[in-house]
Amino acid sequence: MQIGPFPLPNRLALAPMVGVTDKFFRRLCRDLGAGYTVSEMLAANPALRHTATSKLRGDFEGESSPVAVQIAGSEPDWMADAARYNVARGAEIIDINMGCPAKKVCNKLAGSALLSHPDQVRAILDAVVAAVDVPVTVKIRTGPNPRERNGVEIARLAEAAGIAALAVHGRTRSDRFKGEAEYETIRDICSAVTIPVFANGDIDTPEAAAAVLAQTGADGVMIGRAAQGNPWIFREVAHFLEHGERLAPPGPAEVLDVMERHLVALWQAYGEAMGVRVARKHIGWYLDGRTGAAEVRRQLMRTESGAEQVSLLRSYFVLQKAGVGQAAGVGRLAA
Repeated sequence: MQIGPFPLPNRLALAPMVGVTDKFFRRLCRDLGAGYTVSEMLAANPALRHTATSKLRGDFEGESSPVAVQIAGSEPDWMADAARYNVARGAEIIDINMGCPAKKVCNKLAGSALLSHPDQVRAILDAVVAAVDVPVTVKIRTGPNPRERNGVEIARLAEAAGIAALAVHGRTRSDRFKGEAEYETIRDICSAVTIPVFANGDIDTPEAAAAVLAQTGADGVMIGRAAQGNPWIFREVAHFLEHGERLAPPGPAEVLDVMERHLVALWQAYGEAMGVRVARKHIGWYLDGRTGAAEVRRQLMRTESGAEQVSLLRSYFVLQKAGVGQAAGVGRLAA
């Protein structure tokens, strides 16, 4: 698979998710098999460009090529300017967010709200493509609501504007994340355009990835929520697509190692106090569904230091490695 001049090592992409896919998580997913990652959404509004949050989200230092940066907004001039600004700072691909269903985004006629306004979509695409000399991609949904699935129309607009690739979430704006994703519209989009298409939505197992690729004819799959706490999903999907068999899940030692790498990066980036708080949601995802994790999760949600987080996690995974099903001894081991 290729986006503009950039060949990708495989057809597995990490979906951009605000508050989740910072560069540290993107790096983990790349290391564990993702062929392509996209930054968290950055607002096109120039007044928000220098906030602490924007600076963290817009930090691409040390990131593997191609560096793909997602921008969001409703004004063509602002979007074009944001594209130029981020290319000047190292972006090699600009991705336009026309898929986010969040009210605070859609209320500003950005994200998936744009799907109800094809003329505005065309104006934004034309402005951004003309503004930069790097590939421009778009992430969309299948339409504003189930009665108006205009994804094929939007995809054709995108191809005509010079968009290099599409990612399509198999839900409409009004669906948000409710119900099940539908792939018929994605199949129709793949048939209607010649540019690469990533299928997105409810791809949470290697088998699901293979089935979606077969059903839609998409060039690749984009995985979002299923990667939260499980960056190993990319290597598992890659293995299944190549060999037709399941890869063994990571053992306790590897899970702990990846978690520690992730947490240390968060503490260093945000400062320990904030980094510990940011780490809590990731810890919750990593431990979700693991045997005997309920008690250690409760303790970890109250920790205030990085050392305490690591101590509790190491104690828990010592029990896991030993095959102990209950986490009642975590407190004693950590003491």
